[in-house]
Amino acid sequence: MDIEQTLSDALALGDEGRWPEMVQLLESALRKERDDPHLLCWLGVAYRELGQDGTAYEYFKRCWREDPLDPQLLAMCGAGLAAFDDPDAEAALRAAVLSGPDVAIARVQYGAYLAREGMFEAAFEHLEAAVQLEPEDPAIRGELAIALALKGDHARAVQVFEQTLELAPDDSWSRVLLGLIYNELNEAETAAEILLQAATERPDDAEAQVLGALAAAAVGWDDAAATALARVEYAEEPLDPELLEEANDRMEEGADAAAAYLRETVGPAALHDRLLQPI
Repeated sequence: MDIEQTLSDALALGDEGRWPEMVQLLESALRKERDDPHLLCWLGVAYRELGQDGTAYEYFKRCWREDPLDPQLLAMCGAGLAAFDDPDAEAALRAAVLSGPDVAIARVQYGAYLAREGMFEAAFEHLEAAVQLEPEDPAIRGELAIALALKGDHARAVQVFEQTLELAPDDSWSRVLLGLIYNELNEAETAAEILLQAATERPDDAEAQVLGALAAAAVGWDDAAATALARVEYAEEPLDPELLEEANDRMEEGADAAAAYLRETVGPAALHDRLLQPI
């Protein structure tokens, strides 16, 4: 069986978002090559995209048990395990770097993991090495920016996020983070501009709509705030009804109340949660 061709076909399906077909192809191949770590790892990726986290975790775990040697595969497997807080994640990611110190994905995945664990000195060593290996990769710069923000170096995080968005102008996730960091820096108008743009780019992200609405209300852009808040009804991602009600109440109280709620409560919580989400 030609595993490489199967993987190539499967990745092409994944690139098109055809995850059920990708799963079907990989599972068919796995029946013939039951312990192939590449098939196992990519099944983990596909099932995670489908929202079937339990199945995804089992495939990542099976991949790790096969003792893969490929640093790229180890990096993906380790990142998959890290998403489920598996203690084997660190060993897999460390093995990826040891077997492929010049492989950017190994460096960035390990660095991102270390940053989320609060081990910043080691994290920056790997993330900066990854940037040197792939200086035009916006995802790598984005992870460096996230690590800086987690450490609390917001001024430097802003610079790196802006570099990220220069390389990938459609990276709306990074745009939300950048807006939230400007909010932390008390640059209200800049935060409002960025969060409103991100909300427009992420119509299914209900929280992004609320963040944009509060930021706009905080600087007196009432029409823009109302437009963003109205989009919450149509967003696919769920939102805590109490958060929406509280945000609406604060906006009705005026700009100062909206600004305080965003600055002191909603903004820091959203930034923290989003920074800790696995890549």
